[in-house]
Amino acid sequence: MTDQPDLQASNVVVDLLDYRNSKDPLPVTFHRRELDAILWVYGRMVGEGEWRDYAIDHLRDRAVFSVFKRSGEMPLYRIEKNPKLAAKQGAYSVINTHGTILKRGHELKQVLKVFDKVLRLVET
Repeated sequence: MTDQPDLQASNVVVDLLDYRNSKDPLPVTFHRRELDAILWVYGRMVGEGEWRDYAIDHLRDRAVFSVFKRSGEMPLYRIEKNPKLAAKQGAYSVINTHGTILKRGHELKQVLKVFDKVLRLVET
């Protein structure tokens, strides 16, 4: 006996639509340009000592970039891409530790501006 499939059983006709629906959908991922924008902000915040670690999750319905102060804690922020919301509020959002959506929009660079700090005049 071998582990090879029985070739005689391969003459079963399968509906292509049923086959496509039965396959697991590919996870949502960040594209290169999106990761470049996110990692640019991440690098700036690491340089300022605000952030220290990150994690990327590719799920069926969304992609998540989580930012941590310490790797053992809850994420400080989650940058999410949810394509199902692209026609409504926008696919991109920034969410804080408590689950509050800080900013949401159609363009990632605009959403990431939530991390820009206001420059202040310092008098000496």
